[in-house]
Amino acid sequence: MMKLFTLMALVLVCTVANAQTDSPKGSKEADTIRIGNIIITKNGKNSDDSKNSNTHITMGRKQKKKLSNVSTNWGIVDLGFANYADETNYNATGTYIYNRPGAAALSKSDFKLNTGKSVNVNIWFFMQRLNLIKQHVNLKYGLGLELNNYRYKSVANLSYLEQNPYNASQAAVPVIIRDSIRFSKNKLAADYLTVPMMLNFSTSPGYTNKGLSLSVGVSAGYLYSQRNKQISGERGKKKNKGDYDLERFKLSYVAEVGLGPVRLYGSYSPKSLYGSGLDMKPYTLGVRFSNW
Repeated sequence: MMKLFTLMALVLVCTVANAQTDSPKGSKEADTIRIGNIIITKNGKNSDDSKNSNTHITMGRKQKKKLSNVSTNWGIVDLGFANYADETNYNATGTYIYNRPGAAALSKSDFKLNTGKSVNVNIWFFMQRLNLIKQHVNLKYGLGLELNNYRYKSVANLSYLEQNPYNASQAAVPVIIRDSIRFSKNKLAADYLTVPMMLNFSTSPGYTNKGLSLSVGVSAGYLYSQRNKQISGERGKKKNKGDYDLERFKLSYVAEVGLGPVRLYGSYSPKSLYGSGLDMKPYTLGVRFSNW
C-alpha cells in the first residue's frame, strides 16, 4: 500500500511540475524525472491537450555503465595440460643423448608423456584490455608465470645430468641417459616468466557472461627455472637442478576463446623446447578462470 501511495505522490509531483512549466502551444517536449531506479516520463502532442498527454512510470531499469578504455583484470589462473610434438631424429641427436654402455638406446617411445599428469598451470599477475574500436576490438596484454610439468610414463627411466659420468671427454656436457633404475615418478619441470600480447574481439562489450570473445596473438617467455624430479625405491625423492640445454627464451602462438562465462586457452611454440639434440615443440590446452 505504501508503494502505491508513493507512486501516486510521484505522479502528482510530475503533474504539478509540468503545469508550472510555461511551454509554447503545440510543444512536443517530454518531461522526465529519475529517482533511483524509478523513471517517470510525461509526454504529449500538445501540452494544453490533456487527452493527448500520457505519463509513464518505469521501475527497475538501470543505465548501462560507460566502459573504460583501459580495464584491468587481476589474478587470473589457468589450469590445463602440457605436452609437446616430438619431431626428433633419434639417429642424429649428437652428444645430447648418451647411450649408456649395456643399456638400450633411447628412442621416441621413451620420451612419451603421461598425458593426464603432465600439467600446465599459469598464474597471470594481471591482464589489461585497451579499447581500439568501440570496445569490440581490443589490445590484450599481461604478465605472469607459466609452470609446465612434463610427466614421463612409468616405463621411462630417463635421467637429466649436467655432466656425463660415463665419458670423460664429455664431462662438462649436459646429457640424457637411460638410468640403471626405474622411477615411480619422473618429470621435467620448466617455468617461464611470460608476457602475452593478443588482439581481442568481443561481441558483447561490458558483459562477463554474455556473447562470444576471441583473442589471438603471441607470447614471449623467459625460462627462469628447470629441474628433473624423480622418486624411486633406491634413491627416494630426488630433485636435480641444471641447465639441461633447454632454450632460455620461448616464443609461442597463443589464443583464448570465451563463450559466456567459459573460457578456454591454448598455446603452441614453433621452436623446440631444447637448444640442441631434441626437436620437441611444446603446446598447452586448458581452462582459464578470468573476469573477461
